[in-house]
Amino acid sequence: MIAGAEHCGPGGCKLRIAGVSKVFDGRRGKVVALEGINLNIRGGEFVCLVGASGCGKTSLLNIIAGLEFPSSGVVELDGEPVTGPGRDRTVMFQESALFPWLDVMGNVMFGLNLVPGLTRGDRLAMAEKNLELVGLKECAHAHIHELSGGMKQRVALARALATSPRILLMDEPFAALDAMTREQLYQDIQEIHLRCGMTIVFVTHNMREAVCLGDRVVLLTPHPGRVCEEYFVDFPHPRDINSSDLAALSSRITRDLKGATA
Repeated sequence: MIAGAEHCGPGGCKLRIAGVSKVFDGRRGKVVALEGINLNIRGGEFVCLVGASGCGKTSLLNIIAGLEFPSSGVVELDGEPVTGPGRDRTVMFQESALFPWLDVMGNVMFGLNLVPGLTRGDRLAMAEKNLELVGLKECAHAHIHELSGGMKQRVALARALATSPRILLMDEPFAALDAMTREQLYQDIQEIHLRCGMTIVFVTHNMREAVCLGDRVVLLTPHPGRVCEEYFVDFPHPRDINSSDLAALSSRITRDLKGATA
């Protein structure tokens, strides 16, 4: 059970993606990764991006984060164009990317050290609250090498949440974990999202995972990546990934993906 979620911070912000295309220079010429992506994401919405390898899911996530720039089109947050990284957006990757020379508390405090106007006491209190949020308050001074894969991802999630981002961008964060650990994290991230109200954009290859977590699932086609279909998921939370209703919808999305890539 997640505790302390009342400390999550502000709700999500509206995200507008208009006409976004991305072209890379490849060894054999231009590679069109994304073409004409148009999406409007409501504040507080949980949107999952799915599709086959090469459909540009991660490129789109990086563009939203401000880590890459579109070749054409625009990304706006609450009407303001994205021109680079910002504290209103935080990225959580498949690998936890924790600093092994810092303990759990040091990792969660890392981003807070870059936030102006906070005392050390403020940063400690915020880090403790976010460790409590992900169920790791008792592990604050553990070394990173002492943690399981699931615990490392919890630390990474606490670090991502610590600066109270308005948009959390998640790039296959549970892909490397065992099934039991993933199922527990599915429950936790649903509860955190329901309590915090931030906007989440989540990249995954796992259709069931997408249906379990998302308010909306956006299917991208590969070569180049285009929006093929959108699925609004109205099952109540918390959702069980083993539910037959989830399985039926995820199977439909998989069939649509196969049809789009045939």
